[in-house]
Amino acid sequence: MTGPLCRRLAEIRAEKEAARPGALTAVMSDGTEALRSSGILDRIPEVGDRAPLFARPSVAGPTVRLKTLLKRGPVVLSFFRGRW
Repeated sequence: MTGPLCRRLAEIRAEKEAARPGALTAVMSDGTEALRSSGILDRIPEVGDRAPLFARPSVAGPTVRLKTLLKRGPVVLSFFRGRW
């Protein structure tokens, strides 16, 4: 990725790393490298990949089914890690 957003994200990352204790940054870096070395990046979905049909409870309670959502049109899925 290149461009202004990429540069700004790199700046933010550098600022955060500079403010963080070195030992903590080392633990985070080691964990990240362990994940990369595991081959996990070879198995993650890419932009545009088809998601498997799924059914999951929603925050509001009722079950959300991808098949039902697709009947209304294209679906964008976004995943977030939640709280640490």
